[in-house]
Amino acid sequence: MARRRSEDGGWSPYVAGALAGILAIVSAVVTTQWLGKTNYLGASTTFVRAAGLLEKTFASEHVEANEYFSKEKVRVDWQFMLVIGIFLGALAASASDRSFKLEGIPPTWERRFGASVGKRALAAIVGGSLAMLGARMADGCPSGHGLSGMMQLSLSAFFALAMFFAFGVLVAHLLYGRGSS
Repeated sequence: MARRRSEDGGWSPYVAGALAGILAIVSAVVTTQWLGKTNYLGASTTFVRAAGLLEKTFASEHVEANEYFSKEKVRVDWQFMLVIGIFLGALAASASDRSFKLEGIPPTWERRFGASVGKRALAAIVGGSLAMLGARMADGCPSGHGLSGMMQLSLSAFFALAMFFAFGVLVAHLLYGRGSS
């Protein structure tokens, strides 16, 4: 039987995976009942909407003229709240297992690349931008393609998730080398 906590004190991946699966099913059922159409788990559209909300504060006419935002309305919706919930849930989980700590530089990064906060910030910005660009080009993020697509037994989702993992392993190996923790 899977325990709530793993050997290193963190949450068991089996429990966390089961809870994510339950959330995916509940989100599909609830959004179908409330919205009349099924919405699956995903996060990348929320970040685009958040950028639109921020931009609307300074240049609302630009947002209104943007072709993308005429299709994807700039709003706070259930998916936006999901992303906020992911942050708050991660915070609560790390606080409950006493693993929460503020770090400017994660120990693995510092061992491999040194203690430069600027270098770490630049890598995070470039990496995050590339990930978001890929998510928008693929019309969805790994959680959308992986969790929701696999829940629907979509062949393309299985392929996409396999590629996410394969390239994630490749990049981690290239960045950190073999045997890093």
